[in-house]
Amino acid sequence: MSTRLERVIDALPAGFAAMRDEARAEGFGMLDVLGSEWDVGTTRFDRDGEALLAGYAGDVLAGIGGMTHDPYRTGALRMRRFYVRVPYRRLGVARAIATALLARPETAGRTITANAAPGSAPFWESLGFVAAPRERQTHLLAR
Repeated sequence: MSTRLERVIDALPAGFAAMRDEARAEGFGMLDVLGSEWDVGTTRFDRDGEALLAGYAGDVLAGIGGMTHDPYRTGALRMRRFYVRVPYRRLGVARAIATALLARPETAGRTITANAAPGSAPFWESLGFVAAPRERQTHLLAR
């Protein structure tokens, strides 16, 4: 399956509410945080080095993920708010989003962190991240 990526700029993508409900039903709150922070304007993924990408399978919103400045590590960027809907998992959606974020020139030479959700450590490690537990961080990609 090929994944079409679109940068989220002005509004959260159509289908976001349904995807947020699915994440919540699985016990994940990251999309609740994404939605509320977007609504009040505290996190819009619009500062230097930041981006939010939506991944589509055809016309269906299959996943989302972004990168922001890491609020806990000066100078680092942080992978955030990654979620892929159940029917689209293990089809390369998260990998396409993460790879595109990491390939942006703004990330060159910068440390990237992640706070991996339970069970997702192998995914992050397959991208080159190493386990580096500390407060609000599970993985680190040093460049």
